[in-house]
Amino acid sequence: MHIHPPKIEYFDLDAKSNTDPKGYLRGVEEYRLTRHGLYMARPMQDHPDMSHTESWLLPAHGLRVTRWSWHPGRERDYDLYLDVVEISSSGSVWKTVDLYLDLVVRTGRGVTVLDTDELLAALGQGLISPERAQWALETTYRAVAGIARHDHDALRWLAAQGTITTWRRR
Repeated sequence: MHIHPPKIEYFDLDAKSNTDPKGYLRGVEEYRLTRHGLYMARPMQDHPDMSHTESWLLPAHGLRVTRWSWHPGRERDYDLYLDVVEISSSGSVWKTVDLYLDLVVRTGRGVTVLDTDELLAALGQGLISPERAQWALETTYRAVAGIARHDHDALRWLAAQGTITTWRRR
């Protein structure tokens, strides 16, 4: 398995742009800044499966919560995709550092943790410190437990903690 350093992404509110981990600059339809975090909606140009992405960057939770809109016939069997991320901002630019672990939420049915092997391999290769790896694991455990306690509904779990998310698309 090829292990990469943590992926970094930028969100420039003034420029209405999103620079993905590969350095591609994408136009953003909407940014919305709230006391809980940053919302972003943008089209997925030329993507074979997805037409749009919507994400909430939630610093207090260490999560990026994403919903995708799928092209017909390309739908997936999950509702939300959560990345465990460190979130920071400077001026109008927000930054995420992806710490490998992801959660796939099937509302009302379950939550699955992905990429634990990547986190452990990155730790073993010195690409992430033991403290950051521990934080990522604890963030994941907290999210999984909270989502499970709320009938596998991530948005209900967040709302119970006072974090309200609103979305453009269904």
